[in-house]
Parts: sequence; structure tokens; C-alpha cells
Amino acid sequence: MKLSIVIPCYNEASTIEQVLIAVRATKYEKEVIVVDDCSTDQTQHLLKNELAGLVDIYIRHQNNLGKGAALKSGFKSATGDLVLIQDSDLEYDPNDYPLLVEPFIHGRADAVYGSRYIGSRPHRALGFRQHVANNFLTFLCNLCNEINLTDMETGYKVFRRQVIQQIELHEKGFGFEPEVTAKLARMGARIIEVGISFYGRTYEEGKKIKIQDGLHAIWCILKYSFFAPSPAKLTKT
Repeated sequence: MKLSIVIPCYNEASTIEQVLIAVRATKYEKEVIVVDDCSTDQTQHLLKNELAGLVDIYIRHQNNLGKGAALKSGFKSATGDLVLIQDSDLEYDPNDYPLLVEPFIHGRADAVYGSRYIGSRPHRALGFRQHVANNFLTFLCNLCNEINLTDMETGYKVFRRQVIQQIELHEKGFGFEPEVTAKLARMGARIIEVGISFYGRTYEEGKKIKIQDGLHAIWCILKYSFFAPSPAKLTKT
């Protein structure tokens, strides 16, 4: 299977090279799509010069639009069998790709979520309040959509390309996570979870999500679970 690896980034000059090297080292046929969401540090310079050989498709937004908007731009350019989201920091490990891809190989999934809360992979112990918030948002999303995830907010999500390109996405920021999850559930997609490793970073180390993003996620769960138009049911293949 060919992977389209979509990497949204904003001011990640300190980590983007390590991420790209790790992504390139994975064994899969792949295209690497980096979407620079109008970085103001050295990210753009690196991606257009020293790191250009590690990137197949480079997209730059002229304004900072948010993670969801960056992902939407990347999804449109994807041509692989699977579309995998790879954050541009060092929280998620590309060595976990085999875990994320395996359910697709056996034809059991339309989307795979890499859960930070199951399995025996290593996890950095920090962010108790964020952990509680993630659990609450996941619980609410499960309740509203009759699903049973442990980590709706995970940054590691993989989709069959035909599935993710079928979904009309609206959220420009971190509301992408509940929006895409609710729409997958409502269209009857098979969502599989696998345990992954996680090396979370602190706000001092560059973490960007804020309290208001969590509050907006609650609204997104309710909106896309009950009030937004239902997406077309998925055609099984």
C-alpha cells in the first residue's frame, strides 16, 4: 500500500528535520506532503532548501489558518491508498506505522486511530489536566455517536484515501478531530483503534492546543453529531 503522509506544521523549525528523516526511514512506498501553515520562524526556509529533498509535495498557506485547514489542503493532494496524519513535532513516532497500517492490510478498517491510552507502548507521563480533558471529549463523542473510542483526540489518524476525500470538512483548527470522528461514525465507517507510543511535550516545549480549543471541541461534537447534515453512507469496498 502507498501511504500519503500529510504533515501539517506551524513554527516547527526545531523538530521538522527529525520528523522528516524518521518518516523517510519507514519501509513503505510513500509520498510526503508538508503543509506549512504560514510559519514565521525558519520552517519555510528549511523546507524549501535544506529539507526539500525529503518532501514530495510542499504547500504553504499565505495566512495562518489552523491545523484542520492544513490537513484539508494536504488531503486534496494525496494520491496514496492510505492517508496518514503525522504531526511535525516529536510526540508521535513513525516506527508505529506498521501498527497503524495492519488493519487496512487485512481489509478490516476504513480509519485507524492510534490510541495513547491502550497497549504497552511507551508513554511520557505528563499533562494530567489535558489527559482528563481528552477523556471527557472522547466520552462525549462516544456518547453522541454510539462508538467506543479511547482517544478521539489522537494526532495519529489514518484513512482510506477514498473515505477521507469523500468527507466535506469545515473546521480550520483543532475542531478537525471531533468533526472527522463524528462524520466517520455517521457515514458508517469502520474505525479501528491500536495502541501507540506517545512522547508528549509541554507548553514550554511548544505545545499549541489551548483551553478554548477544548471548549470549541465540545461544540463541534454536538454540532457534527446532531445538527450538521449527515454525510453520505460509506460504500463498502
